[in-house]
Amino acid sequence: MNKTKKSLKFFYTVFANAALLVSSCSLQLPEIIYAAATPEQPGSAFNPALNPTPLPTRTKFKPGEMVDYTAQTGDTLPALALRFNTSVEEILTANPQIPLDATTMPPGMPMKIPIYYLALWASPFQIIPDHAFVNGPTHSGFNTAAFVESYPGWLRKHRVYANGKWRSGAEMVDYVAINYSISPRLLLALLEYQGGALSDPEMPTGGNLLGLSRKFWETPYLQLVIAANALNNGYYGWRLGSLIEFEDANHILIRPDPWQNAASVALQYYYAKVFSGNKYAHAVGPNGLSLTYATLFGNPWEESFTLIPGSLQQPDFRLPFQYDQVWSYTGGPHTGWGTGEPLAAIDLAPPSDISGCFPAAREAYATAMADGLVVRSSAEGLALDLDRDGNERTGWVIFYLHLAANQRAPLGSDLKAGQRIGYPSCEGGERSTGTHIHIARKYNGEWIVADSSIPFTMNGWVTRNGSREYLGILQKGSTVVTACDCGDAGTSISGSFP
Repeated sequence: MNKTKKSLKFFYTVFANAALLVSSCSLQLPEIIYAAATPEQPGSAFNPALNPTPLPTRTKFKPGEMVDYTAQTGDTLPALALRFNTSVEEILTANPQIPLDATTMPPGMPMKIPIYYLALWASPFQIIPDHAFVNGPTHSGFNTAAFVESYPGWLRKHRVYANGKWRSGAEMVDYVAINYSISPRLLLALLEYQGGALSDPEMPTGGNLLGLSRKFWETPYLQLVIAANALNNGYYGWRLGSLIEFEDANHILIRPDPWQNAASVALQYYYAKVFSGNKYAHAVGPNGLSLTYATLFGNPWEESFTLIPGSLQQPDFRLPFQYDQVWSYTGGPHTGWGTGEPLAAIDLAPPSDISGCFPAAREAYATAMADGLVVRSSAEGLALDLDRDGNERTGWVIFYLHLAANQRAPLGSDLKAGQRIGYPSCEGGERSTGTHIHIARKYNGEWIVADSSIPFTMNGWVTRNGSREYLGILQKGSTVVTACDCGDAGTSISGSFP
């Protein structure tokens, strides 16, 4: 396949050195590098030759200077404070229009934020909007199989054995998309940009299709799994403000622009694991993945959609078991799916005199935490759709994992809060060492982190992080329950106490 040499202007920066930090009180603009990038991926055939696109730059700021910012979907004050190196209190002082009990910021709201970084930032170019990243409402009705079938690339005839069954290339994409809750369109664009999956009839040889090196993870399916996991780590890290810098493949430090959106930082983070220098610049610039996506699916910025509205509140949730039972809090906030971010899930185990994997007692079943419709019920999880529109991509959804196949609520079940939804077990997901359930929340396809501005609350029990994954507490008033897979008395929780 012919490869087209392209060039672009790339605003690529790293931290200022220590001398600059000490001697200067203003931000010096980085040099704009004109990079002639020659991508080696087969999918570059989808990228027509364009004139280099100059990227926007930032002016220099004095420490504490007020800068203009327009709230983006999913923004929270703690995350903005971390990105701009300021405090929630300073942001509230500068913006008296923000309610003190605000959770998420109203998208489009103009704000003033004091900025303190003396570092140099990476490109302000936004690759895709957040609604094009998550497997949310804007992807409802998208038929992955029909789309893949309309192109001559190798993905059309690809087959993979994943989680106990053979799947087509399109089914592989959908399987990863639904589990990680990442847009199937975005996954297809990645496969095309780096592997010519839609345009090239021959799959590239040599393994590591997406450039992610991990022993025994060279197949397209496993490469897509690693990519999805990295993307979620970047997306939710930026959402929370916990990811404000990372290194590229050559260990060059990258600090995302504080005005960036979560989806663009997720792609910068992902491509930093794969590329460096000109290849990285091309991938995250206007002629890279952004152009491939737009060529395949149209310009996603033309579709105006508010993924996370302002002042989002969780509905009332019950504990996921019978009111008069005592269960154990065995796992504090940990990933909803995969590894690392988002720390959206917690684990609860039924009462038992034994440990390990055992059949739950007849009366020790899990229950619906709210009224809803079961829109997915399989070994990969059960999704309870609270708006009952039959679409897991929209509104509030409660995700259950490790429900036993026997007596798990079937697809289409219309449940009331407190009704039986299934029995805890060791089934589903990665190998479990003890009978339990894993529960998490999503809104419009986005995982809602357990300990966040919208805390995971059940019968008044509020979830808080610990020092690492799976640790943490549940708190109700002065009563605190600490997560531990030991299942001792200190982990006990009940809907009737306190």
